[in-house]
Amino acid sequence: MSEGDGKATGKGPGAPRRNWRLYGVAALGFALICGVAATVGQVARAHEATAVNAPKGAVGQSGGTRLDLPVRPTVPVTLTVYEDPRSPQSREFAQRYADTFSRLLASGQAQINYRLVTQSDKRYGGSGATQAAAAAACAQDQKRFAPFMDQIWQHQPAPAKDAFTDRKLLSDLAKKAGKIDHDSFETCVDRSERKGWVARSQSEFAASGLGEVPVVEINGRPLPGPTAQLTPGKLTSLVHKEAQRVAAAAQP
Repeated sequence: MSEGDGKATGKGPGAPRRNWRLYGVAALGFALICGVAATVGQVARAHEATAVNAPKGAVGQSGGTRLDLPVRPTVPVTLTVYEDPRSPQSREFAQRYADTFSRLLASGQAQINYRLVTQSDKRYGGSGATQAAAAAACAQDQKRFAPFMDQIWQHQPAPAKDAFTDRKLLSDLAKKAGKIDHDSFETCVDRSERKGWVARSQSEFAASGLGEVPVVEINGRPLPGPTAQLTPGKLTSLVHKEAQRVAAAAQP
């Protein structure tokens, strides 16, 4: 075989060296493409983490952003409950008043709007409250906010551990909540689609001067005194009185 034949067929003495050069160029090009794709993905995720995208069904207006997450809205009384997913005080309050809230919703006198805040991240360090709140907002996209938060309260770790930064834990809680499309939920969490919304909710709460969570408002008015002095009976009585006041004011 002639030297010219070797060049034509790629089987001459220099062919392996040339082929490896070609493979090297191809591999470098593929690596560059992957690197660009990864960079684009990081930029997109960073944008989604700061963009204020409200979850589906959010209501209320604060600074032009819907921050309240309603559960079975009715009238005439609106209870706004501020809670922090990483706060033991919020967990205690949520579990203590779960039956009371259910009865108030069933009575047709009250709707309950939840406002998620993340002040515990500043207190304890880390980002567990932010991660859990963003995941809860992702669950709200599928109308499964309340069941997901029930799982948050049932499995809330000690706040110093910051365990809600574990994506697997949040994924497992979504499965326990049930009726959540896992792929959609994972995409929402992985892309940080609700983190900007959570950040806005926290900044609005911090600016309000409402103090420590949990906080309860009745038709936009904070309850007098700390929630530690509240009881389920007192809250029910306050809601009934407010419903009567609203009804009387509506009379011609």
